[in-house]
Amino acid sequence: MLIYSVASAPGKVLMTGGYLILERPNSGIVLSTSARFFAVVKPIYEDVKPESWARSWSDVKLTSPQLSRESMYELSRKHLILQCVSSSESRNPFVENAIQYTVAAAHATFDENKKDALDKLLLQGLDITILGCNDFYSYRNQIEALGLPLTPEALATLPPFTSITFNSEESNGGNCKPEVAKTGLGSSAAMTTAVVAALLHYLGVVNLSTSSEDQHQQNKNSMDLDIVHMIAQSAHCIAQGKVGSGFDVSSAVYGSQRYVRFSPEVLSAAQAAVKGVPLDEVIRNILNGKWDHERTEFSLPPLMTLLLGEPGTGGSSTPSMVGAVKKWQKADPEKSQETWRKLAEANSELETQLNMLRKLAKEHWDAYKCVIDSCSRLKPAKWMEGVTEPIKEAVVKALLKARNAMLDIRNQMRTMGEAAGIPIEPESQTQLLDATMDMEGVLLAGVPGAGGFDAVFAVTLGDSSGNMINAWSSHNTLALLVREDPRGVCLESGDPRCREITSAVSSVNIK
Repeated sequence: MLIYSVASAPGKVLMTGGYLILERPNSGIVLSTSARFFAVVKPIYEDVKPESWARSWSDVKLTSPQLSRESMYELSRKHLILQCVSSSESRNPFVENAIQYTVAAAHATFDENKKDALDKLLLQGLDITILGCNDFYSYRNQIEALGLPLTPEALATLPPFTSITFNSEESNGGNCKPEVAKTGLGSSAAMTTAVVAALLHYLGVVNLSTSSEDQHQQNKNSMDLDIVHMIAQSAHCIAQGKVGSGFDVSSAVYGSQRYVRFSPEVLSAAQAAVKGVPLDEVIRNILNGKWDHERTEFSLPPLMTLLLGEPGTGGSSTPSMVGAVKKWQKADPEKSQETWRKLAEANSELETQLNMLRKLAKEHWDAYKCVIDSCSRLKPAKWMEGVTEPIKEAVVKALLKARNAMLDIRNQMRTMGEAAGIPIEPESQTQLLDATMDMEGVLLAGVPGAGGFDAVFAVTLGDSSGNMINAWSSHNTLALLVREDPRGVCLESGDPRCREITSAVSSVNIK
């Protein structure tokens, strides 16, 4: 029998597809990152006392050490509803829904024999701890308060899973809840996915592989990943109070990909749960639903590095920006359709060129590597100089076409922002991105996802990222430690707090 289960799921960067990804059949490129959320599940009690079998509920304990929060719940064994029995200030709707939907999935899929084992596990109580990598949260204020420079090296001096402070200036007295400053990597989707995966594995519904197991083993587990995906999407949507595009949960489960959303109707069953339909019935409908999302494996071409920067102007509210765009679409359907068509074409062109570069790298590695090394030291205007070999020329042409597609994407996103009256690429970001794209060895730069003041991203060639990090620092932008990591959700061998202490010491040297 399992003593504990630990799973982790990655944060994301939506490189292309902002806004468009909300509507089928538009696609987006979403990169999963090295920032991971962890969930540790273990029993509260070593044994089940004989009198416990008569109880109608199970104990659930949820701990978030970074927020210094601990909540106690009772889970109804009959109705599978979770009730908070401690202070309700520290409620986490994402984790609460993840627990309810996961336990319901076990109930819905197990036969009577397995249900006895499930009952025993539940009566031992569920002790759940959630931990997010520092990369999900903003530590600019702490770094500045310590008098440290705005560099990744300064970030690396913070202990793993550092305590998170609230933005106290956001709460003007009254009942205004202080917000945690985040970096826009999709912490709620990664957290929900990690909790669902760890619990499903702990309860024996799925058998996930560890990050070190080979691809063949992971492919065998694809059905298990599909179950994690369906449950995590449902829990996340109910916690959010709306059916979003789901790209953040999809990348948390499957890793980097090209994504086309599912039809929102597939989650009408989950919404029925809110109206009182029994949860195990709802789960059966979700697991048997017509999930029509599309995902194709995708990752950046070799010798390219994803970098994220935090400009330090505070996060933007994605829902209000999406609302403004939808309002503009209704008010001016002709102009908005034209802008979306051009944006979709530019997104598709960038995807085509990046796939072409992956193909060239695979088939002509030496020529590809030579060009990337050379371009990493030059400004883009000089990339084609002195290139005569046809293969090398093809690599440079694809690089330049990818850049032009990104400039076109940014142009259309700005047009949309101006028309909708929202700062999708604010002037301060435009200046930073223009300066970034003009540096040696920088292929792309843009605002991820819905845009706003949250973050900027760049893709650099070869070893050119060091210069760019320094340049960002001089523009008051903190380069984060995050990189692309195409892996999705996986099991971990133990509590990350034990491992991170040793790995943090060895990873302070930043390239």
